[in-house]
Amino acid sequence: MERTEFEKLVVDALNDLPEEFQHKLENIEIVIEDEPSIGTLREMKIRSSNILLGLYHGIPLNKRGRSYASVLPDKISLYQKPLESVCRDEKELKQRVREVVMHEIGHYFGLSEKELRKIER
Repeated sequence: MERTEFEKLVVDALNDLPEEFQHKLENIEIVIEDEPSIGTLREMKIRSSNILLGLYHGIPLNKRGRSYASVLPDKISLYQKPLESVCRDEKELKQRVREVVMHEIGHYFGLSEKELRKIER
């Protein structure tokens, strides 16, 4: 899939967020990368790039204190090639992109991996 088409899937997923969540997204950047770097995979202790579909980098909202100011934006990385590799067609890819965007935004709001897995069931 061309990058511009993939970007549209990401924008659609963000637009599907409830308004109360959209308005709380501050100081965050969402980037699309082909694949996670070797350094990222090592840091996350992951052996295959096909497993990591997205990653939140930053300080979750519930961990920010009064000293949180003048910091670089948090970042959500979405990895296009791994996402494409786990989907059979464009419809499935659209749904998976939406799930990954929601999952990583959940981390932004301070939800743990365990809490997110409960919600996703």
